[in-house]
This record gives sequence, structure tokens and C-alpha cells, in this order.
Amino acid sequence: MEFLNNIWTAISTPNETLINVISIPLMFLESTLVMYFSIFLLNIKATKKQKIIYIILLSLEGLLTLFLIPSPYNSFINIVIGICLAHFILKTSILKSILTILLPTIIFVLVGTLTLNPFIKIIHIDYQTAQLIPIYRITYMSINYLIFGLLILFIKNKNLYINILEEIDKKTKWIFIISLLLGLFVLATQIYITAFYTNELPIFISVLSFIGLISFMVMTIYTLSRAIKLTTTTKELHNAEEYNKTLQILHDNIRGFRHDYNNKITTLGGYIKTNDIEGLKAYYKELEKECVKVNQLHMLNPNIINNPGIYSLLTTKYSLAEENDIDFNLNVLMDLNSINMKMFDFTKILGILLDNSIDAAKECEEKKINITFRDDDKNNRQLLIIENTYKDKDVDINKIFEKGVTSKTEHTGLGLWEIRKILKRNNNLNLHTTKNDK
Repeated sequence: MEFLNNIWTAISTPNETLINVISIPLMFLESTLVMYFSIFLLNIKATKKQKIIYIILLSLEGLLTLFLIPSPYNSFINIVIGICLAHFILKTSILKSILTILLPTIIFVLVGTLTLNPFIKIIHIDYQTAQLIPIYRITYMSINYLIFGLLILFIKNKNLYINILEEIDKKTKWIFIISLLLGLFVLATQIYITAFYTNELPIFISVLSFIGLISFMVMTIYTLSRAIKLTTTTKELHNAEEYNKTLQILHDNIRGFRHDYNNKITTLGGYIKTNDIEGLKAYYKELEKECVKVNQLHMLNPNIINNPGIYSLLTTKYSLAEENDIDFNLNVLMDLNSINMKMFDFTKILGILLDNSIDAAKECEEKKINITFRDDDKNNRQLLIIENTYKDKDVDINKIFEKGVTSKTEHTGLGLWEIRKILKRNNNLNLHTTKNDK
């Protein structure tokens, strides 16, 4: 009985030591909730190892600032360090790193603002008592974590996520970042008010503050969604223009083919009548080449090349190849939206390699480029294969990636060097370069 009384006394009276002990598992729980909230909402792809390291470091950093830096100032430091941890451990962009910490922090503050004042008013205690007496601290934090956990389950089960942050243009990103910074200022003000003036605020003011924060979030999200919708519409219009160019090329080729149809049939008949088989073979080879060229155009279809960025790039390079009388053979055998890397980096690599292929092929008698996108299920990888004819048979495929090395006049030799830099910062990429007589 005395043991139970001692336990009750320990948890029902101010006990800073016990509060500190309780803070350790609570910090790990909070870090876990923050991580899963961000992963589900922002659609972050992270390995099990990355998740464990992130939770451990975020928790240790939180405990360190909790014990060494007074509240609420430690919260500001936690936000800054948390953003850095998300960027370097979860490998997210700067914008996503900010959101990874800021969004769950805002939710925690909103939930805390909504529950704290009613909690202390119902139990008839003040803010300091709620913070210093373990049983009140555990009860209050459990309510907040329960609400936050239910929100995470809702996001996961409804499959709600934001997956367009990398696709928005630079201007929209800056607008969003400025909105986030303003949100951070409002959040900091709210944390300060909660820490020092909760006891003096009536419930009505707390509810009003909560409504104000919610309204700010809703307006920010609404403004961003409108900006993103405008950006998406602009991209769709650009893609439609590119597709129209493709249709025009296809139309012109078919018209040209039909225009010469009778001439082609007559020519074939001439070879057959004179029994000139060798001449017929040579003419048929040229005719087949023209047919293949027309057939290849059906691949330049946004339903096949289903990524707008890649589609725009390929249609532009196709037109450039056409101008240089290069056979541009394209095969797309995979979902291009499933490419597991930043589209900015991928299109940069693709653009550089295609430019080099066009420059090399246009100097040859047989001007030819083959491009293939396909899944390699056996080795669990995705392949982009680019082949081109070339003239300089002595090219050193090991040195071409060095800075400034180029065989082309008036070129800086930085393209392949830029690719090497991208490869170094993406550990899931490999590049293999080979050559043969063709």
C-alpha cells in the first residue's frame, strides 16, 4: 500500500526528474509520428534504415535542446535542425524538407492550442502545473498524440498526399516558401503565447486563435492549389503545342508519301518488268527506310511518352534529328512516370546524351540514333539505352567524362562532366558506355 502511495505521490506532485525521464520515450514517440505524418502526406520514399536514423537523430536532438535550452526557444532550434536532418537523411528537396518539419509542427500547435486551454480549465489547474506534474503532463500529451495519430491513419487510409512539389515552377515555389516563412512567424508567435499567457487567456480567445491559424493554413493551401493549377494548365498547353508539331510532321510525311505513291508503284513496276532484282532490292531498301520513318512518328504520342517533360524534350530532339536527316528510332516500353529519380536530373542527362548523339550521327554516312526506355525486371532496374553511329573510331570512352574534354569545335566539353556530377549525387544510377565498329 505504501508503495502505491509513493507512486501516486510521485506522479501527482511536481516532479522535474520524473518529467525528464518521461520526456525520453515521449520524444521518440513524437519523432516517429512526425516522420510518418510527413512520409504519408508528402509521399516521401525512404528506406527502413533512413527512417530509423532519422527518428533517432531527431529524438536525440529534441532531448538535447529540451534539457539545455529553455522553452519556447528550443522549439525554433528544433525546426531548423529538423529541416537539415530531413534534407540530408531522407534526401528530400529544400521545399519538402521545410514541409517535413513545418507541417507536423503546425498541426501539433493547432491541436495543442485547441486542447490545452479546455484541459487546464476543466481540471482547474494552470499551465505550469500541467507541465510539471507527471500525471497531467502524460494525460495532456496522450490526448495530443492520439489526435495526431488518428490524423496520420486518416491520411494513410485515404491515400492523401502532395506529389506535385517538384513539378511546380520556380516562381510558384518561392511564393510557397514565403508563405511558409510567414506561417513560421505566426507559429512562433502562437508557441510564445501558449508558453507564457495560456493561464490568462479565456477559452474564447484560444478557440479564436485556433480558428485564425486554421484559416491561415486553408488560405495558403488554396492559394498554392490555384497557382499549381495554373502551372499545370500552362504545361498542358505547352505539351499540346508540342503534340501539334508532331502531328504536323506526321501529316506532312504522309502527304509526301501519298503524293509520290503512283511514282513509287511505277518505279517498282519498272524494276519488275526488266527483271532487275538488284535494282529492285536497292530501291525497296530506300522505300522501306521511308516507311519506317513514317511509322516511327506514331511513338511521339503523349499517351505513350506519358511524362510531359520527357515528351517535350524528345519531340524537340526529333525535330533536330529530322533537320539533319538522321533516322530517329524510338521505343518506349515502360511507364515514364515511374522513373525513380528527380525529373530535372533525368531530363538533363537525357538532353545531353541526345545532343551528343545527334552531333555524332550527323557526321556519318549512315545517320542513325536508337533510343529505348524499358524495365529490366530480371535485375530490378530501369534502362535508358541510347545508340548512335559515329565517325571518330579513336574516341576514348574513359576520358570523355573529364571536364573540358571534347572532340567538337566550339564546345566546352562540360556536358558529360555534368552527367558525372549527377551520377555522383544519385547512388541508384549507373552509366555504361561502350563502342563497336558501327
